[in-house]
Amino acid sequence: MTLEPPMAEALGRAAADRPQPKPGILDISAYKPGRSAAEGVANPVKLSANENILGCSPAAREAFLEAGARLSLYPDGRGGELRAALARHYRIEPERIVLGCGSDEIFSLLCQAFLEPGDNIVQGEFGFGAFAIGARACQAEVRYAAEPGYRIDAGELLAQVDARTRLVFVANPANPTGSWVDAEEILSLWRGLPPSVVLVLDGAYAEFCDDPGYSDGLDLARGAENVVVTHTFSKLHGLAALRVGWAYAPAEIADALDRIRPPFNTSIAGQRAAVAALADVAFQQRSLEHVVRWRPWLTQQLGGLGLEVVPSGANFVLAGFPRGGGRTAADAEAFLASRGLLARAVEVYGLPDHLRITIGLEDHNRALIAELAELMGRSDR
Repeated sequence: MTLEPPMAEALGRAAADRPQPKPGILDISAYKPGRSAAEGVANPVKLSANENILGCSPAAREAFLEAGARLSLYPDGRGGELRAALARHYRIEPERIVLGCGSDEIFSLLCQAFLEPGDNIVQGEFGFGAFAIGARACQAEVRYAAEPGYRIDAGELLAQVDARTRLVFVANPANPTGSWVDAEEILSLWRGLPPSVVLVLDGAYAEFCDDPGYSDGLDLARGAENVVVTHTFSKLHGLAALRVGWAYAPAEIADALDRIRPPFNTSIAGQRAAVAALADVAFQQRSLEHVVRWRPWLTQQLGGLGLEVVPSGANFVLAGFPRGGGRTAADAEAFLASRGLLARAVEVYGLPDHLRITIGLEDHNRALIAELAELMGRSDR
């Protein structure tokens, strides 16, 4: 049936010859992941996605396989067993925990719950791309605060806040820079925000930060009505394929997110594996010890090649290549890929002169430095 023009206009959107997304959707740049393959190279070493280089807990793998007997069943929609395990582990209230298909989904849910067209979010200039995607999908503005020294700054973030700000996103440690700020900086930011603005603290890499002054924000969130802390099982726990994230939020915010959360957004396999991973403290400790051992080594070696390395509190480092001659970050990414080592170009984050490099196994780290030394040496000839 063909609608007459007056009837088409009555449906609320201008008539067109085909369905049209709402304004702004086609202006969003789709998320661009790091390389997972290299032309002509079989089984390259993937140091481009900050995955746990040790894999995952054997107990989590076993729980995943056992879940195969339950493929015909829907999961527990609220993930009660996993929320109870998280509550015990972190000493938080289970009713304030919301599960997500990765923490990315939680960012999207927060945007859906709090943003209307014309509202805005504030994030650092190098902030994780999923924050902005969620906001723009809700026809909201994204405001970027300067990050002096590649670190978020409370004053710069607060300077971007106005009457239409609804959410402030802070990844701490940050992706892709790896930088972090201490608990006092976060407290200063929170104190400066209007009580109507939600402060979202993304702790995807929190476990890797060993600075005594650092906090993931859970202590602040326990008593604040406008602080949400998110975590993921993708990094330390090595369950990136299963997409399990969670948020600790004030009761009213948790209730709002649960009302719009897809009803079965985490699987039986994901929930069971996450519970097992959380209990495997030994695997977590091995993963942390590996990063603590090789992060300073990789930082020192990259610096010795003349690269600027941002101090990192995560399981990766960000290396900057000199401008004005010599080898560029793009040169290095392509050269490493040709040698079977995949690093992450981050020009989409406004860092065209940098590569983000996941901390690998000893052989990976030594091979990467050797290949970069060869490449940089060529540029000196």
